[in-house]
Parts: sequence; structure tokens; C-alpha cells
Amino acid sequence: MTADHAAPPDAPWVWLDGELLPAVGRHLSVFDRGFQLGDGVFETLRARGGHVTELDEHLARLHHSAAGLGIPLAADADAVIRAGIAGILRANGLDGPSADASVRITVSRGPFRGRGLLPVGEPVRPSMAIQTWPVMPPPADHLERGLHLIASRLRRDPESPIAALKTTSRADYVYARLEARHAGADDALFLTLDGHLSEATSANLFLVRDGELATPALACAILPGTTRSWLLGWASTVGLRPAEGWLTTRDLLDADEAFLCSSVAGVLPVTRFEGEAIGEGTPGPWTAKARAAREAFIRGES
Repeated sequence: MTADHAAPPDAPWVWLDGELLPAVGRHLSVFDRGFQLGDGVFETLRARGGHVTELDEHLARLHHSAAGLGIPLAADADAVIRAGIAGILRANGLDGPSADASVRITVSRGPFRGRGLLPVGEPVRPSMAIQTWPVMPPPADHLERGLHLIASRLRRDPESPIAALKTTSRADYVYARLEARHAGADDALFLTLDGHLSEATSANLFLVRDGELATPALACAILPGTTRSWLLGWASTVGLRPAEGWLTTRDLLDADEAFLCSSVAGVLPVTRFEGEAIGEGTPGPWTAKARAAREAFIRGES
């Protein structure tokens, strides 16, 4: 999700450590390190008709993030997660042929009754949760007029070893989204320490220019998004040259089109940056094609 939408209808069940539990209730210990310190990792993905899009890629990234924080995942974690997703989709009525769901997998280091940044003296068992929500369509004006982005005052360090980890420590992202809200914008872009484009608060960025589909390189302190990878592959099939590199805010403003992409929201047009129009200031044809192609892929049509 790339803007602050109204909350979707509540799903009645959550999955926690192998059990389906009523969503309304107390679930995690206050000693859980995910709650205490944001010491955890997560993945958010899309399920259409009970089929999870790019589940293998999301699981691989979950393992990468967990390994980066030294959170041990059991040998059968993938099988447990797959079964858990199927069970929670079924329990929440989101496995039917027309169902469209957002699925979040969260793994924390687990509960530890002591203090300190690292647990000492007793084994800690990771906590694992799976939640689902119906996918809500983006507001019509986001597709018709496009998104307005600003640059966050927070900067991303390309040398940071955790830049490519999807952790539950999201204070930077919340702060940046608040910056956008206070500025009357839809989302914020992070820039690197030397002013190159990085990513938005929950999405990767793409530019269309002179027959090229360009996106910030992985070295620009971005999360390697699964939709980003798919779009780079799609580009060459439709006559666009895929390119990854070091892009500037000037490149963004001079682009013919721009859009954000994420697993759940898909492709959303970006038409203004810091109050200035991008291209003609309206969603462009390549953006519409990319969104349609990605949605068809999610529906299993391509």
C-alpha cells in the first residue's frame, strides 16, 4: 500500500505459531522482542483465488532477512508457512476463485523476559504470525491523477548492511509517511546520502524515459522487490530497455512517466514530485500497460 487508505474489513482469524486464533484477543507476550525492539522480519504478498503470487521469492527474502538478524528459522519453516497461509486464507474466506488477499508473514526473535539488546542465558524460540486482509482497490484518483511524492528528510546509507533486509523496525518509514501526510502528499521518497533516488516507504520506483524502463540499482539502499524484478523482466518483452542505475531527482522530474510498484498495490502512477509535474503531469500509457500486465499475471493469465 502506497498511501493511507481506510482500513479494510477485519479478518476474523489470525495464525500464530501453528494455531488459528480469533483475531480479537491477546496473542503475543509483552516480552516478545518484536514488540519490545522491532527485532523481527516480515513479508507482505498477494494471494488471488487462493494462489499466492511469487511465494518462493518471498520465502527466499524472508530467509535472507532472518539470517541477516541472526533469527533462526526451523528446517521445516517453509512447509509450515505454506500450510499456515492456506489455512488462514480458508478460515477467513479468502481462498475462493475471486478472492483477492494481502498476506503478511511476521517472524520475531521471540519472547525473552530479560533486558538488553541480545538475549543471554536461555534459548529463545522465534514467534511466527500470518495475517490476511482483503485487498482494497486504490482510490480512483490515484489511478486517474497519479501520486504526489516528496523527498523525505531521512537519508539512506548504501553501505548499511541492513538496507536490503525487510525488518519490522519501521520507524523511519512511518516518519517518512508522516512527512508526506503533513506536506499534503501521497508518499515520500528516500534519497541516498549523496542525493540519489532510493525507494518509497513501501514500494520501488520506476521511470520511463526515451524507451527505457529505469529503476534505482540495488546498491542504492533499496529492498529488492519481487514486483521490481518482474517488471525488469517484463520490460524487454514489450519494447522497453530495462536499466538499473544511480538516478537523481532531476532524472525523475525529466522522465516521461514514473510509477511505484509493490506486491499488494501493484503499479501506481506518480505524476508530481515536490509539487512539480513529471512528464505531462498525468498517468502515462506505459504505466497503464505495466499495471494491467502485472494484474493479469497475478490473476494467472500470463
